[in-house]
Amino acid sequence: MSTAQVRRSNQERTRTTRTALLGAARALFMEKGYARTSTPEIVHAAAVTRGALYHHFADKQGLFRAVVMQEAAAVADEIRKRTANDEDTYAALTRGAGIFMTAMAEPGRARLLLLDGPAVLGQAEMERIDAENAALSLREGLEAAMATGTLGQLPLRALTNLMSAMFDRAALGVSKGDDPNDYLAAISAIFEGLRTD
Repeated sequence: MSTAQVRRSNQERTRTTRTALLGAARALFMEKGYARTSTPEIVHAAAVTRGALYHHFADKQGLFRAVVMQEAAAVADEIRKRTANDEDTYAALTRGAGIFMTAMAEPGRARLLLLDGPAVLGQAEMERIDAENAALSLREGLEAAMATGTLGQLPLRALTNLMSAMFDRAALGVSKGDDPNDYLAAISAIFEGLRTD
């Protein structure tokens, strides 16, 4: 076997192990939460050794952070993917709200990103992660709608922060059994109140 083949084989093994750890940890963190999930459970579910876990991640918190980043990116990617072809900036903004609510309704995701995330990683770190993902999508949508004159000109950072907090509270409500349509109706009314055309 050539050196290149050995290197490729090692890279594939590394990728496979990391993927297994992230998948197992994601399932357990979303089902049970961070505090009730142990590293032995994770390595058992991933069918790897404890050594493999600590080779890829410094500790349980490091693995949790990787899962949080993966989930935050998945929510943002879903919003971007499904609004990419919307030429109407207002329609993209309101559709993005519905997509966010649907993405966050996946069992365990709201707890992972909105409760356990800040508790384990700290509020500042979660704000940074959000600012690179769902909050960034929201900011881009608001900015585009203001640029086309669909929404009135408002301080973009402040509006993004307020809207992001509103969306997060709605996601938590839905995760506890509230009707998502109630939140979407309220969010749509708020967006409508900001319209200029």
